[in-house]
Order: sequence, then structure tokens, then C-alpha cells
Amino acid sequence: MMEQFSYTNAEFDEYAAGYDAVLSQGLAVSGEDKNFFAHGRIQWLQRCLAGIDARPQSVMDFGCGIGSAAPYLLEMLDATDVTGVDVSEKSLAAARHLNRSPCARFLSFNEYEPREKIDLAFCNGVFHHIPVEDRAAAVGYVYRSLRPGGLFALWENNPFNPGTRLVMSRISFDKDAVTLTSSETKRLLRAGGFEILRTDFLFIFPRILRGLRFVEPLVSRLPLGAQYQTLCRKPLN
Repeated sequence: MMEQFSYTNAEFDEYAAGYDAVLSQGLAVSGEDKNFFAHGRIQWLQRCLAGIDARPQSVMDFGCGIGSAAPYLLEMLDATDVTGVDVSEKSLAAARHLNRSPCARFLSFNEYEPREKIDLAFCNGVFHHIPVEDRAAAVGYVYRSLRPGGLFALWENNPFNPGTRLVMSRISFDKDAVTLTSSETKRLLRAGGFEILRTDFLFIFPRILRGLRFVEPLVSRLPLGAQYQTLCRKPLN
């Protein structure tokens, strides 16, 4: 259960008010802002879901932070409701303030009880902040939240990408992060009972080379991009 996690609320409570400013400082080297990446992640997920004819209605944003992904999940995936869960009470308060849609709610891990009702879980850049010994419990929390056949889209930073390492070195809340390779992520998810559907790497080119971005979908299976998405499924039985 998430209650066993060893990190505390204070870790990200400290950054709740200035999260965007700290993140922008790190992302500045790419020439893009957080909205570019947020849109790109959901756009790619949308493409993957269309490929398997999946139309999730209920979505969990695991480690939602200040709720930046919620509008994209609602609008681009045409979801009917989004539940954001996080460990930081101050981040959740900010998420509630920034997202006034009646279709979005934001709860602490202790407030939300997994009941196998969620169609899709989304997670971006969270697992590298979870202590290694607690990651299996985090996967278990997601697994218990999903209905049988539900999907989990886990986005993580690619430690083999030099741009990723540069960005993370400029972000103060990433100073103690322990990144996961895509192979480690897949092993973690398989051990948690998930079936791996695909892994894709995105965000190769910075803004100065944006004319080359048309190539990215063609090479998404190669470990080149700054982030990767592993899409997996909870078995039906």
C-alpha cells in the first residue's frame, strides 16, 4: 500500500507553489515549455489507444502533482472523469485551484481506495522519485485501481538521453532522483502482473531542430528520445 512509502509529503510540498518555475528552468535548454511536452505525451497516448481501439472513460493520474495533465486527459482522450492522486497535500490543493472542472478530482493516496474501476492510469515522471524498495507497492496500487483489462501508460525519463540528464541536473527536485531504464520499467510492471503492450521513445529534437521532428514517430521504438512511454494492460482474469 502507498502508506508504506518512505518519502514524506514535505518533499514535494516544498515545491508546490513554485513547481512551474523550477520545471521551466530545467526545460529551458530544450527551447520548449511544459505544455509542449504535456500535449505531446497525451497526443502519443491518444495515438496508441486508437491503435488498439481503446476508449477509456475513467482515468487516474498517478502522482498528479499540481494537476497539469488533467485538462489534456479530459479534452484529448475524451475522458468523462479524471482522478488525480498524489502524496503532496499542497500540490493537491494547487491542483484543485487550477482545475475547476467538475470532471476532475484530486485526492491523497490515503483518501483514494483502489476498487478496480479505472479504465486507464496515466503517470508521468513519478517513479524516479519513488524509493526503489517502494516501487513494487506503487505498481500494486495502480494495478488494484484498474478494472480487469484496464491500461497503464507509464512515462519516464530516458537515462540514456544526454538531454534528459542535462534537464534533470537543472531541476532541484530531481537532485535525488533514481532513473529507470525502459528495461527496468518493463521488469517492474511484469512483476506487478501487467502485460506489456509497447514501449515508445519520444522528444528527440530540441526546438532549434524542430524541422526534424517528423522523423520521431518513425524511430519511436529506438531508445533515442528524452522520455519513453510503456503501455501495459491488466489481464482480464
